[in-house]
Amino acid sequence: MDLLLQPIYLLADSQLLFWKLNGRLFLASIKERIPSPTPKAAYIGASNGDDPQFYSIFEAAMEGIGIRDCRMILSSFSSIDESFVNDADIILLAGGDVERGWKVFKQVGLSDLIIKRYFEGAILIGVSAGAVQLGLYGLAQQEKSPNTLFDTFKLAPFIVGAHEDEQEWKNLREMVEMLDSATKAIGIPAGGGVIYYPDQSIEAIRRPLHEFSMKDGLISSSLLLPKQEEYSGIQVDEE
Repeated sequence: MDLLLQPIYLLADSQLLFWKLNGRLFLASIKERIPSPTPKAAYIGASNGDDPQFYSIFEAAMEGIGIRDCRMILSSFSSIDESFVNDADIILLAGGDVERGWKVFKQVGLSDLIIKRYFEGAILIGVSAGAVQLGLYGLAQQEKSPNTLFDTFKLAPFIVGAHEDEQEWKNLREMVEMLDSATKAIGIPAGGGVIYYPDQSIEAIRRPLHEFSMKDGLISSSLLLPKQEEYSGIQVDEE
């Protein structure tokens, strides 16, 4: 079964959906992993309330790599939606509110189906909230009581934070402190991404990643740099 596993793509935002390196779309490297000559791509927008404007961004990104068989999977999750997800080669989890989306996934059965599809060889892409959901935990922010953690997909074995660089990774640091363990957290800055491979290695895409963990009761941090040609920005054409 492990031979079927594809990398998991965690993106801070939608920039990498249109990013080019040396004139070539980053998404083209994802499409190359799909054996089907006619790929299907599912967009799951529960985290943003099924906003059609965000789906149109996804459609444009897929059009850029020649994938036209796309579908917006609604929170109502009809039998037609379920059938499409079962056949999809790419499943993208959209941005929005992490907890809101996760509750929908659990209520309608999408959480189990997405895990099933991953182990059947589907490529998972998480954008912003979707990237967080593919990691270990989400943060439930409470107004009148302490914040709490809730379990997410746990397909990537670390906590994920997305585009919180301007807040110096406040929420991500809080989650690491709450766990007070060796659990790692990875912050993906705006415009950046992570590829998590089946052999458990990770690759920074376009921007340096911020890695956090607890050591001797204190948070330690380090940077994971992308490949030099990406980080230097040589021949980058951003749309």
